Amino acid sequence: MLSVTLDEIQQNLTSYLQQVAAGESIIIMQAGKPIAEIKPVSATSQQIRPYGLCAGEFIVPDDFDSPLPEEILNSFEGK
Repeated sequence: MLSVTLDEIQQNLTSYLQQVAAGESIIIMQAGKPIAEIKPVSATSQQIRPYGLCAGEFIVPDDFDSPLPEEILNSFEGK
């Protein structure tokens, strides 16, 4: 992990972003204290979740698709 000052990151942003793209994490320091971290974005999983992954974990009530009660609708509408 690389530590750089705020001034350094402002002067050489492109260079530091290239390092981040290569997998390096950078801590930005100001007055000797860490104020931010720049790190690579982790790759999203392309694996498809299996059908029925949460089967049996919860029960969908029979009235799931029923209209909401009037008082709840009113609260959503600010009435």
